Amino acid sequence: MSIAAIIVAAGRGRRAGGAVPKQWADLAGQPVLAHTVAAFAHLDRVLVVLHPDDFAQGRRLLGGGVTLVAGGDTRAQSVKNALEVLEGAGITKVLIHDGARPLVAPALIGAVLAALDTAKAAAPAVPVTDALWRGVDDRVTGTEDRSGLYRAQTPQGFDFATILAAHRAHPGDAADDVAVVRAAGHPVTIVPGDEANLKITYAADFQRAANMLRTDMDVRCGNGYDVHAFCAGDHVMLCGVKVPHDKGLLGHSDADVGMHALTDALYGALAEGDIGRHFPPSDPQWKGAASEIFLAHAAELAAKRGYKISNVDVTLVCERPKVGPHALAMAAELARIMGVDPGRVSVKATTSERLGFTGREEGIAAIATATLVSA
Repeated sequence: MSIAAIIVAAGRGRRAGGAVPKQWADLAGQPVLAHTVAAFAHLDRVLVVLHPDDFAQGRRLLGGGVTLVAGGDTRAQSVKNALEVLEGAGITKVLIHDGARPLVAPALIGAVLAALDTAKAAAPAVPVTDALWRGVDDRVTGTEDRSGLYRAQTPQGFDFATILAAHRAHPGDAADDVAVVRAAGHPVTIVPGDEANLKITYAADFQRAANMLRTDMDVRCGNGYDVHAFCAGDHVMLCGVKVPHDKGLLGHSDADVGMHALTDALYGALAEGDIGRHFPPSDPQWKGAASEIFLAHAAELAAKRGYKISNVDVTLVCERPKVGPHALAMAAELARIMGVDPGRVSVKATTSERLGFTGREEGIAAIATATLVSA
């Protein structure tokens, strides 16, 4: 048994924009088509159908492991041209795949081939789950029942003799090769498709595909710890919120213990030391400064280094004041300063069960954790 893949890439792909057809556009350092071809390199034969103008480029970028075939005026003709090249080569199964689907997984290829053990034709598809509308001039004019509807994908697999005969008998073009083989009277087995098997069609699809191809995501975690003693006063600043209290917190800046711990967590994740490195307490300009300055600097530094703040978690340790009534406002203020969604910020409190300096109400401690991911 010999298996071949036909990768159809003779179109011009103008909807994707750009200076070159989409199959030749860069995706994570390689042409889209190079990614696609690599997914089928383990098969016995790989044929790539190209526009005649692209042959030189195909030889240069795809190497000698593939057979180049000239495309026709229609997609159906392009596929037929490749099938005719394979006649007499001992091929028993053939997969026909869109050149603009560079993310096809080995498991999906294997599933289609396995289905061909008992079927003459098999193709992957994803059930339609969204509501379907009809529209005219940007207005909804009706709805359609989505029951039994699927979004077709490739590779579509066939018994070689069956699909060759179907294409020879088929007049004109067709939406895909499933339509050709069904027109010849053959049933097609549906294989569960893969949402990641994206077909690049529009310009925005390139970024989606690049994100899905990434294997170099850098995840960093940092923690921070800070303590400030109570002093005379009538309020404390905690995570950017002024909380009434019968004492204040002692510090060179505004002594926001929660924000200091979080700032150190961000610096720690970046291996950038602590607040003291960036804002030395010996420098008088920071006396009484709002801790928002420090946190904003740490968040900006993370962004400049190419990281996004995935989530942060701050725990305040004290007997009083009660943090619970202010926790959501604190999380919102921290989110504002860092420029992240409030759902990525957690602020909570605990006591030390009357033990230690926090239990004796001599001060407040804070612990913070921050997770950064490469943007």
